[in-house]
Amino acid sequence: MDFDIKDTKLKKSGKLKIEWADRNMPVLESIREDFRKKKSLKGLRIAACLHVTSETANLVRTLKVGGARVTLTASNPLSTQDDVAASLVKDYNIPVFAIKGEDDKTYYKHIDAALSIKPNITMDDGADLISTLHLKKKKLLDGVIGGTEETTTGVVRLRSMAKEGILQYPIIAVNDSYTKYLFDNRYGTGQSTVDGILRATNILFAGSTVVVAGYGWCGRGFALRAKGLGANVIVTEVDSVKALEAAMDGFRVLPMKEAAPLGELFVTLTGDINVIDIEHFKRMKDGAIVANSGHFDVEINKKGLKKISKLKRKVRPSVEEYTLKNGKKIFLLSEGRLVNLSSAEGHPACVMDMSFANQSKAALYLKQNGKYLGKKVYKLPDEIDIEIARLKLKRLKVRYDKLTKEQEEYLSSWKIGT
Repeated sequence: MDFDIKDTKLKKSGKLKIEWADRNMPVLESIREDFRKKKSLKGLRIAACLHVTSETANLVRTLKVGGARVTLTASNPLSTQDDVAASLVKDYNIPVFAIKGEDDKTYYKHIDAALSIKPNITMDDGADLISTLHLKKKKLLDGVIGGTEETTTGVVRLRSMAKEGILQYPIIAVNDSYTKYLFDNRYGTGQSTVDGILRATNILFAGSTVVVAGYGWCGRGFALRAKGLGANVIVTEVDSVKALEAAMDGFRVLPMKEAAPLGELFVTLTGDINVIDIEHFKRMKDGAIVANSGHFDVEINKKGLKKISKLKRKVRPSVEEYTLKNGKKIFLLSEGRLVNLSSAEGHPACVMDMSFANQSKAALYLKQNGKYLGKKVYKLPDEIDIEIARLKLKRLKVRYDKLTKEQEEYLSSWKIGT
């Protein structure tokens, strides 16, 4: 078996992490047992480009016991848990191509290695497998029946490809499932971003001014948690509806240019480029901390920050100090990469349980329906979303009401009025 990881000797701690996460992923566990009995994915070749974490390990285990041949590569150079990668290779016999801290050349070499199995299904977190197939490995496209995409950023890229007529196979936007974005994006990103910042800096949120760039589901989640820790939160937005929502949720809404002199901590969660730019760095206070929790490291203009700085040094494991030419200091976390996975462990397993249940079900859905779908981006059917929610509630022992026959009739009738 071909693989490329840091050190196979790390497998013991990796397996413990995988087992710990699995205890908090009951929905995925139930899907795994069903896949194991039915061999639901038998004959499929699945290439996955995801964050190599303990939660992801349980997803690829599920795909494999379902009968699929699986390869895994990292969707971010800093998000790999090297011990988890080692356990997947040695304990579960799953090829992994990922090393934490790998350079860009190695990152794309690993993507090529994962694609060497000539996949029928691609599983993405940021659309790098899909873009590589479309740009560099077009000969492999004929064998692909479909793909899945985990992130908002990736879905935006893929919808753009579909609109331009470039997309060559159907994609299931797992990110658009209610049991994914309402929980993973809001609660997962919210908590793990706080976790990453605290591990990197050990700052106190209470009483500090935190600027949150973007009020999508990830931004909402982080803003609410920062507020809960006692921070004074300012939100910046380009979308009028989201800006209005942030204002009505009790946050101060300002343009980044006006927020820059006020903030002590800045966090980007937008999916766009240069959200924090040179003009903003120049306006910031001495000692301002800047972090990103969006998928790609483009939201903070790192090149611009370097250009206006006279000195750069590493002051903590995930903290770089930039001394500007005017003597002011700016602290950048995790090289501008997603701080929740680079400086912490990413989302809690409990919330990734639903996200990866969606991924598993999406793979099965593509196996059964991929040949009938057009070259577009699709949402996973609502009945699958509802099934996952029901399984989660059952495992949490949460009971809820059901409609009576009378209520069902009322809701389905157009004749019954006041």
